[in-house]
Amino acid sequence: MRPVTGPDGRPLRKDAEANRGRLLQAAAELFAERGLQVTLNDIARHAGVGVGTAYRRFANKEEVIDALFEQRLEQVAVIGEHALAEPDPWRGLVTYLEQILRLQLNDRGLTGIINHPSLGQHRLAEASERIGPVLNQLVDRARQHGSLRDGLAGTDIVFLQLALDAIMDATREVTPQLYRRYLAIFLDGIRAEAAGPGPLPLPAPTEEQTQKVLSPSRAHPR
Repeated sequence: MRPVTGPDGRPLRKDAEANRGRLLQAAAELFAERGLQVTLNDIARHAGVGVGTAYRRFANKEEVIDALFEQRLEQVAVIGEHALAEPDPWRGLVTYLEQILRLQLNDRGLTGIINHPSLGQHRLAEASERIGPVLNQLVDRARQHGSLRDGLAGTDIVFLQLALDAIMDATREVTPQLYRRYLAIFLDGIRAEAAGPGPLPLPAPTEEQTQKVLSPSRAHPR
């Protein structure tokens, strides 16, 4: 974990670091609730700190998004490291997906922060550099172990996450755990054939739930 520093590059005092933490927590909550269009003034009010304090910690909202990106990327990296330490390669890959998706469920702004266009190509490159090798290792270990079907690559896991994030976003207000059913179906699809399908953790959505999810009147805020 990189030390928290101010604009001058020096470590922050404890009170300044606490204010920074409050601002980041407030930003994460507002981004989750209202999207990334909130202002730094909104974030300061939600954090219960003065606007001047907010601007001493962050020059603009883009710096807040940038800091949250670093924070979330660190969380993902730690999850990946723990998954690689799992002795069973298949269990390691499954653990990674379960924990990442649980993180996304509990932090509605995560995908928006990670994918926000203001982060620029350098942040995309940083994410790829830090997380890409972890995904490749998780996939390679499971394939060499014989528990993962041939032909799978680390990039396939990225797209699997995107698909499940879309399901999670659509069903969150109706049945928030439903994504776990489709994670199980996806996992059965990528597992080596000899292992066979496992039990599904949740029942299929009812017709009423499905109609609620597909209703055009429902908003799916990011």
